[in-house]
Amino acid sequence: MAARDYGQYCGVTRAVELIGERWALLIVRDLLVGPRRYGELAAGLPRIPSNILATRLKELQAVGILRRVPHSRVIVYELTPYGRELEPVVLALGAWGFKAMGDPREEQIITPDSMTMALRTAFRAQVAAKLPTTAYAARFGAAELLIRVDGSALEVTRGDGPVDLAFAAGPGIRRLISGELAADRAIATGVVEVLRGHGELLDRFASTFHLAA
Repeated sequence: MAARDYGQYCGVTRAVELIGERWALLIVRDLLVGPRRYGELAAGLPRIPSNILATRLKELQAVGILRRVPHSRVIVYELTPYGRELEPVVLALGAWGFKAMGDPREEQIITPDSMTMALRTAFRAQVAAKLPTTAYAARFGAAELLIRVDGSALEVTRGDGPVDLAFAAGPGIRRLISGELAADRAIATGVVEVLRGHGELLDRFASTFHLAA
């Protein structure tokens, strides 16, 4: 399958041969959120050429990482159990990459699936288990998410629902999650805009979702 053959007999080498081609791991990242139609994958990766997306999907299917399945009269792509084993790898890689993110470039965007995985990466289940159940509606650029924290369980979905706090933020949310900016300062400086609910709950959000920069 792999266009690249490193000529080494090693687990790391084989992993890179399977998912190391450009865009492959981002396809896996988005499918970890849930099954996606071809068009949904393309929309979530707006810079990927259509021929490359088609090629990567075929390659990942050929080695058993994903599969095509019928769903409500359309074909969707979903990860196989083997593919889902990549979740802790993707989360660990996200935490590692967070340390080197810096400020965003003007052309960089946040997608719903990328932000969902970022929240999973930053989620501190042991901290959340000691806090009251809380629901947040969060708008990160064009990505609008419903985030529900119930004990050590995290659910991130798209759509509407009753929430305790609704807020909007841009890429500067990184400063809150890293602990560089306290919740009250994030609100005061406009990094986070409280849309409705109790603004003090942003401090709970910052406690629940944290990554070291």
